[in-house]
Formats: sequence, structure tokens, C-alpha cells
Amino acid sequence: MSLDFMVAEPALVARGSIGIANPSGGAVNGAACAEPTSPIEVASTVESQSSVTATLVSTHSSVLRDLLELTKPRIVTMILVTTLIAAVVAAGSTISIVVLVHLLVGVAMVAGSAGAMNQVWEREIDGEMERTRKRPIPAGRMSASVAALFSTVLVVVGTTYLTLTVGFIPAAVGIATWITYVPIYTPLKTRSVWNTTVGAISGALPILIGYTAAGGSLYDLRGWLLVGVLVTWQYPHFMAIAWLYRRQYGEAGFRMTTTEEPTGRSAGWQSVVGMIGLVACLVGLAMTQSGASMTSSLIWAVCLAGVSYPMTKAAWRFAMERNDLTARKLLRASLLQLPVSLLLVMVLALLG
Repeated sequence: MSLDFMVAEPALVARGSIGIANPSGGAVNGAACAEPTSPIEVASTVESQSSVTATLVSTHSSVLRDLLELTKPRIVTMILVTTLIAAVVAAGSTISIVVLVHLLVGVAMVAGSAGAMNQVWEREIDGEMERTRKRPIPAGRMSASVAALFSTVLVVVGTTYLTLTVGFIPAAVGIATWITYVPIYTPLKTRSVWNTTVGAISGALPILIGYTAAGGSLYDLRGWLLVGVLVTWQYPHFMAIAWLYRRQYGEAGFRMTTTEEPTGRSAGWQSVVGMIGLVACLVGLAMTQSGASMTSSLIWAVCLAGVSYPMTKAAWRFAMERNDLTARKLLRASLLQLPVSLLLVMVLALLG
């Protein structure tokens, strides 16, 4: 996208000459002394210049807002929170604030790049869905080429930054996440219902970026249990969304469980199975906390299972009665369960 601004210089004098007396008695030509002739003209000039400045500022602000929207900031925020928690789980109370800052900056760039390239890829489909047609590209506020360039710069800078500040392995996991999300998951949404599984994996991999950046290993069980929490949580969460937007997804050509099997039975049972896996992973995290006694681990396991009960109940009800009301309740329960359970996991790691 090119922004060409043509700003006209305000006319300070009218065409022709203005005779002004000089000390020698001659006249000074108006072209040599172009000054406003009245307070009204001065005010008009100032107002015109202020208007031009305001237009430039407004345009630049609009471009920045669109660039931010391309990154899918709400998804990036969730990724940053889970990445931070994973780092704390890996390092415990010895976590370095400097490492955390570098980690979050790098992950924000890589995740934002994935969101932007996803919108480049799906720009035509986004234009067909009411929920997404106001995004920068389908709305015509930004070209796909500019968005693609922006995404490319973000992922290159972000990956380089992660490599230099927190290490090669976290950066490599970041690239794996980007590849899984953009060229694999994105086109799969119109080809196979397995896109939910691939999307769940790509959404959970940033956990390993945080875990390895803080000293954890790719071979640690606890790191993969954290990944399991995110993968299993996404099943009931996305099944609820897929049900609520099933008509829009179908019209746009997305192959979701709820568009391929419109009764919702499969979506309902996938939600229940996802909840079983989620509780199992959370209990596993409580039971594998180093330095904790068996009694303490059991108490934490009960707490983690307890905070998951409302979501488990909502998933069961959705499986039994597939309608918008039960799906919306499941969606709301999922948005509460994840931050609360991960907060407890982080506290457990700090105390341990």
C-alpha cells in the first residue's frame, strides 16, 4: 500500500502585486513581500495548516491500528500469558525478569506475524464472513502485499531476536509454531475437519518456547503436560465456537466438525473427551511437581480438578443438548477455566 499525500501550500497572497510603501518612498512588489493582509487571512492559514496536520496524524494512526489488528492482538495476548506461565513452571522462583522480557518481545513478534499471514491467506474467505469482513485486507484498507511484507519482517526479526536473547531451541520451536499455523493449519481449514487438531497443536507449541527459554528441556514431562493442557482445552473451546458459527463457517467453505456433522454429536463428544484429557494433564502437573509432598500434590490435584468442574459440566451439557445456549455457556466456562487453572499451576511452581 502506498500513501501519497498531496498537500497544497496555502495561498498567502492573491495573484498580482500589492503596493506597499517603503522608507525610500518606492513600492515593494507583492511577490517580494507575501504577507497576509488581514487577521482573517492569518486565521484561515493557521486553520488550514492544522487541518492538514490532523489529517496526516489521523491517517498514520489508522495504519498503525490496522497493522495491530493484523497481528490478532487478543490471540497474541493469550499466547504471551501461556508462554510466561510455562517459563515460570520451568524455572520456578529463580526465573529471570530479563529473560522474561526478551522472551515476550520475541514471541509477540513471531505470533503476530503468524496472525498477519493467516489474514493474508484467508482474505477472500474473510470477506465472505460477517465476523471477519471488517478486517483490514477484506475491508480494502490495506493491500495483501503490504500485510505479507509486514508479516515477513515480524517473523524474521522475532526469530532472530529469540535466537540472540534466549537461545536457538526456543527460536526453533517458534518457527515450528509458525509453520504449523500458517502453511499447514490455515489451508487445512477448507480441506479437512482435522484442522482442529492441527490448530490445537499450533496453539499449544508456544508453551515450549517459554519452557525451554527458562531452562527447561524438550524431554521434560512437565513441559509436554503443559502442552497437553493447551491442546485438550482447545477442543471444547473450539467446538463451542464451531457450533455457534457453523452457518458462517459452512457458507465460507470451512470444513469444521459442525459443518460436516451438523447434528453436533461429534462436536459434543469431542468436547467431553477434551475435558477428560485436560483434567488428566492438570492432575499430572500437580503430581509431578518437584519438592512437593504426596499430600500437597494431592491437594493441588483436587484444586485443579475443582476449577475445571464448571467447564466439564458445561461440556457434558453441550454433548447432551446441542444448542446455542449450551455452546455459549461452554465457551464462557472455557475462557474462565484456562487462566484460573494456569495461575494455580504457576503458583504451585513458585511454591515448589
